[in-house]
Amino acid sequence: MASLRSMELEINGAQYALTIEPRVTLLDALRENLGLTGTKKGCDQGQCGACTVHVDGERVLACLTLAVQAEGRSIRTIEGLASKDDTLDAVQQAFIEEDAFQCGYCTPGQIMSAVACIREGHAGSDAEIREFMAGNLCRCGAYNGIVAAVRKAAQRIQGAAA
Repeated sequence: MASLRSMELEINGAQYALTIEPRVTLLDALRENLGLTGTKKGCDQGQCGACTVHVDGERVLACLTLAVQAEGRSIRTIEGLASKDDTLDAVQQAFIEEDAFQCGYCTPGQIMSAVACIREGHAGSDAEIREFMAGNLCRCGAYNGIVAAVRKAAQRIQGAAA
């Protein structure tokens, strides 16, 4: 049996204490240990983007990140996007309006990447959005809706900032 390690993770502004093996991925810690199942396990190899979360504001693949690597850092998952009064984030709302999902399995990772896409200034054109979002796969092929949702959310966010 591998040695266990006690640690604390800050997720969506809350502190979580857990005791896990050092080899546990952030994805498994979120889903299996903490019950935060919004982040999806797709390929478990860093190829599909379904497990995308933000760590200190940067998007990361939770299946390739050890939980111990995230200790002392700020983690944001899909559960942390909506405001405290349950108002959806602009990207979440745009995904609904643009019907940017079918089965919905990839949607949390798509939304987390879309938030980063807009925040990092990569939503200037449909081609730029497609390039930035290329690491997130959708088996249903909802790419046109996803691009439209990112474009709409970017316009709203940039309009609100002006």
